[in-house]
Amino acid sequence: MFQERISKLHTFLTEQELNAVLITSPKHVYYLTGFFTDPHERFIGLVIPAEGKPSLIVPALDREAAAEASFVQDIHTHTDIQNPYEILKQVLPANLAKLGIEKSHMTVERYEALGQVVLASSYVDVEEPLREMRLIKSADEVDRLKHAVQLVEDSLRETLKKVKTGMTETEIVAELEFQMKRLGAEGPSFTSMVLAGEKSALPHGKPGTRQVQEGDLLLFDIGVAANGYVSDITRTFAVGEISAQLQEIYETVLAANEAAIAEIRPGVTFAHLDKTARDVITAKGYGEYFMHRLGHGLGMDVHEYPSVHSQNQEVLRPGMVFTIEPGIYLPGVGGVRIEDDVLVTETGVEILTQFPKKLTSINE
Repeated sequence: MFQERISKLHTFLTEQELNAVLITSPKHVYYLTGFFTDPHERFIGLVIPAEGKPSLIVPALDREAAAEASFVQDIHTHTDIQNPYEILKQVLPANLAKLGIEKSHMTVERYEALGQVVLASSYVDVEEPLREMRLIKSADEVDRLKHAVQLVEDSLRETLKKVKTGMTETEIVAELEFQMKRLGAEGPSFTSMVLAGEKSALPHGKPGTRQVQEGDLLLFDIGVAANGYVSDITRTFAVGEISAQLQEIYETVLAANEAAIAEIRPGVTFAHLDKTARDVITAKGYGEYFMHRLGHGLGMDVHEYPSVHSQNQEVLRPGMVFTIEPGIYLPGVGGVRIEDDVLVTETGVEILTQFPKKLTSINE
C-alpha cells in the first residue's frame, strides 16, 4: 500500500522534473510510510528522490518506533543539539535543482532554514497530488473510518445514559471523553461540542457551565481519532417536551439531511447536494438560519478536501468520504444540526454513521 502511494507521488515527481520531494507533515509521512509521530518542534522529513529509495529523517527518540512501523528502511536520526537540515543535505540528491515541498505546511522559519543548506533553484508544491490521493479512500481507510465511527457512536450511547437535567455542558463533555478513551479511541478528533438550550444555536459554540433543562435542545458535535483516522457526527436531542417551533426545525433539518443523502451517487456535483438540502430548509422559511456549507471531507483529518458547498462543481466519485450536516440556528432560541459521514460507492452511497436520527427525548 505504501509503495503504491509513493509510486503515485513519484509519477508527479517525474512529470514536474523534480530531483526530489520532501514531505514534512507528520500525517503525510504516516500516509506514505506507516509511521506516525507528533515531533512537536522537532524536524521530521521523508525524502523521495527521483532515483533511488526514499529516506526518513526522524528525531533520535523516535528511531525505534520508526524502524518498527515505517515502510521506509533507510532511517536517519538527529538529536536535539544537531541541525537536522545538515542531515537532510546529506540525504537529498547532489546538484539539487527542483525540490517538491508541502507549501501549506512549510513555515517561513523552516523554509529559511532549508534554504541555508539546500541550494535548490526552485520549489514546487506537492499538495495537489497528495490531496488527490487522499480524496479516494482505499478499503483499508474505509475500515478505519468505520471503526472511528463505531467508537464515537458507542461513546455517545454510553454518555446519554448518564445525562440528567442539572448537568452542565462541560460535565457531559468530561463523561463523553472518558467513554471515548474507555472504549479504545486515542481521544477526541476535535474539541468536543455539547451545547444546551439557546446555546445550541451557536454553530461553533463552546461548552460551559450552562445546565441542561427541561424543554432544551441538546446538541452533540463529536468525533474520535483511532488508528490514524477520524469520525465526526452531530446529533441533537430533546430534553423532555420541547416547543412546536423546535420540533419543526428538527424535522426540517432531518428532511434536508435525508434529501441530500438520497442524491449521493457518482456524477452528481457537490453543489447539487448543497442546493438539495438548502432548498428543503428555505422552503420552510428558515433559509437565512442555515449559514454554513453542507459538509466537508473526512479522513486522516476532520476537515479535509472536498468542501461540500454551492460553488463546488466537482463531481462525486466512488471512494470519496465526506459529511452531510445541514442545520438551522435560531438566535436566543435553539438550533439543530444533524451530521452523517457518508461514502460514495459505485452505485450510490453508504452511510457510515448509524446512530438513530429520529427526534428523541433523553429525559422522559
